[in-house]
Amino acid sequence: MAVTYECRHCQSMIGRLQQQYANEDLLGFRFLTPEERQSIISYNPNGDVTVKVICDYCKEALDNNPELSLLTSPLQ
Repeated sequence: MAVTYECRHCQSMIGRLQQQYANEDLLGFRFLTPEERQSIISYNPNGDVTVKVICDYCKEALDNNPELSLLTSPLQ
């Protein structure tokens, strides 16, 4: 089982951790509300976990152009 971090806007892979090095408590998932967990974390059929976050490039683009956040897919 692996945990993959992926940008929610451009879908680029940010990083990947093998389960032997991390678990949900160590990753801080327990601090998320049920709604946040549902929108950020997805569990794949093979047991892997995908976490949707924002990469540095997309964050900078959104910080410099806040109006992009009004679009459905602003940075694709």
